[in-house]
Amino acid sequence: MTEGVVNRRTLLRAGAIGTAAAFVPGVALAASGRPVLTHGVQSGDVTFDGGLVWTRADRPARMLVEVSADPSFRRARTVRGPLLTPETGGTGRLRLRRLPPGRRVHYRVVAEDLDGRARSQAVTGSFRTAPIGRDGVRFVWSGDVAGQGWGSNPDLGGMPIFGAMAARRPDFFIHSGDTVYADGPLKESVTLADGRIWRNAVTPEKLKVAETLDEYRGQFAYNLLDQQFRSFAADVPAFVQWDDHEVVNNWYPGEILDYCLLGLQ
Repeated sequence: MTEGVVNRRTLLRAGAIGTAAAFVPGVALAASGRPVLTHGVQSGDVTFDGGLVWTRADRPARMLVEVSADPSFRRARTVRGPLLTPETGGTGRLRLRRLPPGRRVHYRVVAEDLDGRARSQAVTGSFRTAPIGRDGVRFVWSGDVAGQGWGSNPDLGGMPIFGAMAARRPDFFIHSGDTVYADGPLKESVTLADGRIWRNAVTPEKLKVAETLDEYRGQFAYNLLDQQFRSFAADVPAFVQWDDHEVVNNWYPGEILDYCLLGLQ
């Protein structure tokens, strides 16, 4: 599809964008009004002079990003991003370029509706570009998010590990795989060995194995419903690799899956 043009197929599918957004606390989808950024912002693949910024809107819209070295955005430049459409589940990403090395960069994202009359509330984030030379960096690493039956627990404030990592003020995060457990459904509650109850926040997509594109996208959307995860993603850029549970247990690149054995026929 040519950027800047929304075809009939896109408009007919526009209603599909709102599925996961309905599970974000405080977000109400409406047929009119301004767009909503449903799952915050995040950044990644940062280099010495740029980085990727990601977001998601609840309806077809244009992604716009302001970028500045000043957190007040008094001296900001605006970069025009892609259309956010149902073809990508309402998501889009934009590479920011020509940034100074070794500096904290602040960005502010809005979604502008297709006629240019209304914009979403802005969502802000930041990242540090890579230094040139021998300057030190601080990073954290982890993996296996919402796996083995343990999801976002509201009794613990969600996923507190992301708050703990954010407190270290890292320059970047290495995600060592199992970014989601597409093959691992969650239960609303799990009885622990000592009789206590572990509670999981759940969505329809996380109650079953992902079998459709929307269900697969819902695995990633689930993580971004967690406030601590979302806050971490907004201010700590990630370098991400896959493991196996993004597909199925013990999967490897190039493996041909037997759908009959998986029970997905």
